[in-house]
Amino acid sequence: MAGSSYGRLFQITTWGESHGKALGVVIDGTPAGLPLSEADIQVFLDRRKPGQTKISTPRKEADKVEILSGVFEGKTTGTPISLIVHNTSQRSADYSEIANYYRPGHADFTFDAKYGFRDYRGGGRSSARETIGRVAAGAVASKILNSLGITLTAYTRSIGPVTIDDLAFDARAILETPTCMPDYKASKKAEAYLDECMKSHDSAGGVIECLINGCPAGIGEPVFDKLDASLAKAIMSIGAVKAVEIGDGTQVASCKGSENNDAFIMQGDKITKATNHAGGILGGISDGSTIILRAHVKPTPSIFSTQQTVNKQGENIEISIKGRHDPVVVPRAVVVVESMAAITILDALLLNMGATMDHLYKIYKQ
Repeated sequence: MAGSSYGRLFQITTWGESHGKALGVVIDGTPAGLPLSEADIQVFLDRRKPGQTKISTPRKEADKVEILSGVFEGKTTGTPISLIVHNTSQRSADYSEIANYYRPGHADFTFDAKYGFRDYRGGGRSSARETIGRVAAGAVASKILNSLGITLTAYTRSIGPVTIDDLAFDARAILETPTCMPDYKASKKAEAYLDECMKSHDSAGGVIECLINGCPAGIGEPVFDKLDASLAKAIMSIGAVKAVEIGDGTQVASCKGSENNDAFIMQGDKITKATNHAGGILGGISDGSTIILRAHVKPTPSIFSTQQTVNKQGENIEISIKGRHDPVVVPRAVVVVESMAAITILDALLLNMGATMDHLYKIYKQ
């Protein structure tokens, strides 16, 4: 299957299906000498694994990662890193009846249209469990970025009609609330809203925001590989994401130039900006300020309400989906957005190493 690899110098290839024996990722391009353990990666995987709260699928998976290659005596060797996570809680029987019809909001029809065949057990490659490989690779990318002073903070900005209050922002709440909201009061409201959704056999969507701090100015390419374009591709490749914003995003359409432009100012001997409407990227290149991106996530398509669809015989039918599903995927997708952003920033940093002769002199000139 084409399209399972992402990145140029820091490249990842994910593999595996929701109800197969295992899932994983091969990471090529990690520099040698990075201290790396399974525990480093497990921290990220634990943030996305199912069955941890009442607003996530009850499917229980430990999602324990195993390093198969690319690490020796606790450090990366510069060769491909292969990571594997075994599936242990498949209930494929829950999906046997969907082999003959197409679930609304899922990739069932489009996979059949493309391949003439599909793995219907939990969605196969189109399942959210595919993101295990992305998150494992994101853990590696984030560790490299952190060593360079670049940090990423992703969180739930909104679920349904409930949006966080920026004045109540508390980073501790991201890991302490079931919604991954950095606002305890907003999280309680979102949980109440999700309770109503579940009672009515429905689901909810939301918005994930990611802040990237410490990225130096000058990262990204000026035409087709703009940094914001690369981030948008990375985030849009996440199955449930339907829109991506950078900076003020869609709000710029209703602004005047005088409102949207960020004034440049001097801060000591450093050029900076008075505001950050651009979200840290100008002309496709980072400007040194915080990079702000938002991912708009659709409601979980697997709902228990009766829905209209068609079967393979071309008959109109009604269905009621069974199985174990998230009433909202946003909280578990937070770390996926963070991971894909980290992979993209690291790849852009590596690509930038040959941008000027000075960069090459620093590395190679004796």
